[in-house]
Formats: sequence, structure tokens, C-alpha cells
Amino acid sequence: MAPRVLLVEDDPSIREVIALGLAAGGFEVATAEDGPGALARFRADRPDVVVLDVMLPVLDGLTVCRTIRSESAVPVVMVTARTDAIDVVAGLEAGADDYVRKPFELPELLARLRVALRRSAPAEATTLRLGPLEIDETEHAVRRRGMEIPLSHTEFRLLATLARRPGQVFTRDALLDAVWGYDFLGDSRLVDVAIQRLRAKVEDDPADPRLVLTVRGVGYKAARERP
Repeated sequence: MAPRVLLVEDDPSIREVIALGLAAGGFEVATAEDGPGALARFRADRPDVVVLDVMLPVLDGLTVCRTIRSESAVPVVMVTARTDAIDVVAGLEAGADDYVRKPFELPELLARLRVALRRSAPAEATTLRLGPLEIDETEHAVRRRGMEIPLSHTEFRLLATLARRPGQVFTRDALLDAVWGYDFLGDSRLVDVAIQRLRAKVEDDPADPRLVLTVRGVGYKAARERP
């Protein structure tokens, strides 16, 4: 079955070109032209991945992304203007998994969507532990003392990648490769913002993290179990 993508773009000519390219790339495409329409179509169709423009009428893309993320862990790839670097960070903080900058080539968008879908695929059956966290890769769930913590697919993969090797330092490039599936298309801001969002959900005090640690000048690591 072809993966289903929801394309949200308000410009009809751009929307048509991208939709044709996605369909030619093997996707089943649904479209929306504004924020309310995007949410209605998302809830009706439950797509496998969402391509979401930042600038939308009625309800902007960041608000749409936050709403989707509150309801689902489906991968979201934001589309932003090349000159608006602040949109990148804002989109990631809103819960997006990745982003592309306009203007972009369709092969780049297709590559990012395929990577996002691979990241969201179920992992091998393994249960990991990190401090008070139980990371169930079979159910794609994280629990703290029996209470489930909602994470996006990217946040889950990031946590699991670190937790599999407690104490091992991962550079940002290594995490881009392990979690996002590429380095040549990546940006270290993806890692830093994802770590920030992850800490906000799993740490008792995100300002003083004890589970996901920064190694200054190098990258990040999961804390080792204390003897």
C-alpha cells in the first residue's frame, strides 16, 4: 500500500506541482489549502506523514503543527521560506520532525519523507531503561513509574538511541545519521531542538538534566546507572 501524505499548501499552483511530484514518487496524496482544512483532513484521513507550510491563511502552520502533535506522533515535515531561519527553530519547537526550505527540489522532499517514514516504522522488540524511564520499543512507548509520556517518533528514536548506549557520547552528526537517517541533508539545529523538547518531557528539571546530558563541545549522552 502506498504511504499516505497530507500536503498543506495555500498556493494552488505550488500545491498542484508538489502533489504531482509526490504522486509520481509513490505517495497517495491528499491536500489542504489552509489551517482549518488541514486539521479536518488530517483527522479524517489519518495520513502517514504531513508536509506542512509555515505560512497559511486563517490558521498558521505552527499552530496546525502543535495541534497535530497534541493528537498524534505522525511525522511532520515543515516547509519554510529560505530567508526565514527563525521559522526552522519555531517549527521544530512546535513539534515538527524535519523541515525543507523554499525553493526546494522534489527529490529532496521525497528523500526527507521516506526517511521520516522509516523513522516511524516499528523497531525490534526491546525494552530499555534510563533512570526511572522504561522505553518499550515494541509499543513505541515511554513510561515513568507506569505513566506514559507522549513523545513524537523523532523524540522516541532520539531517546532510544542514547539509552541503548548509556555513557557513550554522540556527536550531533552521529545523531543526525542515527535518528534522522542522513547527515548531508541535516542541520545541527534539528538535534539541539529535539533534545530540548525531549528534556522538557522526560526530565524532572529540564534546566538541570540528569538523564540526557550535554557534553560541552562534543554532543550528548545518556546518563549511566549509578552503582
